Amino acid sequence: MARLLSRAFLGAVAGAALGAVAARAAYSAFGRRPPIGDEKTWTRTNHRGEPITLLEGPAFVAGAGAAAALAPGLSLRQKAAAALAGLGGGALGAYDDLYGTTSSKGFKGHLTALAKGEVTSGSVKILGIGATGLAAAALVSRGPADTLVNGALIAGSANLANLFDLRPGRAIKVGLLAGTPLLAASLAKAARGDAGAASAAALTAIPLGAAVVLLPEDLGERAMLGDAGANALGALLGLAAAARLGRTGRWTALGTVVALTAASEKVSFTKVIAGNRILNKIDMLGRRPAPAPLPSTAGALTP
Repeated sequence: MARLLSRAFLGAVAGAALGAVAARAAYSAFGRRPPIGDEKTWTRTNHRGEPITLLEGPAFVAGAGAAAALAPGLSLRQKAAAALAGLGGGALGAYDDLYGTTSSKGFKGHLTALAKGEVTSGSVKILGIGATGLAAAALVSRGPADTLVNGALIAGSANLANLFDLRPGRAIKVGLLAGTPLLAASLAKAARGDAGAASAAALTAIPLGAAVVLLPEDLGERAMLGDAGANALGALLGLAAAARLGRTGRWTALGTVVALTAASEKVSFTKVIAGNRILNKIDMLGRRPAPAPLPSTAGALTP
């Protein structure tokens, strides 16, 4: 058991380190030469009205994908599943980042438009991530029922992570809050002699390592994950959950993802977080202070 725990721990450290090094290298490389177009292609305006780059997203996708391919302890099927989940979610997210429109918003909005015969970039992403999630799940599942549950968990997690990418560092913080217990549980399971826990630990550590190394860029409001990075982060953590959790745990996780996604259609996560003292403190940790309101000119004397 001690040997298995040691192997799981070293595999997790190796996965996190590979993810961090590869993501940082990819971010530097893409800063010099973006994967598509030029720097302006990836520049958007953030919540402050300031320019920000979306290149953090492709850097995360490339870094996590390279780490999954090179990480020790993962089977070929697990490596292929990580590639399908991460690269598939990232590529479809990048498509929405670069070519998406805002004519329809939200999961319901895109599916409603699709039902009316309007194919939006969001509906392409939803259907595409659903397909890549199922394909990834098929490589690590036992039977059709498991594949459906795991595929829904991977795709749903990809979509949910993107819903949190509205403020600096938020999506990565949510990923860390979800992924760290998964990693700890995998290591604990390895300590009890579960042979499959070592690979689950590595699968979890890879996206966490890639996300942590990019967090300073995100918090500093120099870059953001965008759909590409957020979808990939969520999909990879969904895959890790599918690999680590038992049937009850996976159904619970899927129910939570579905409930939060449904809630997002009715309420603003940003308003909920801002209205809760603890959540707001976590959300603001490491971020620039909110801009001070402009002084009121009401009642001022004119010269």
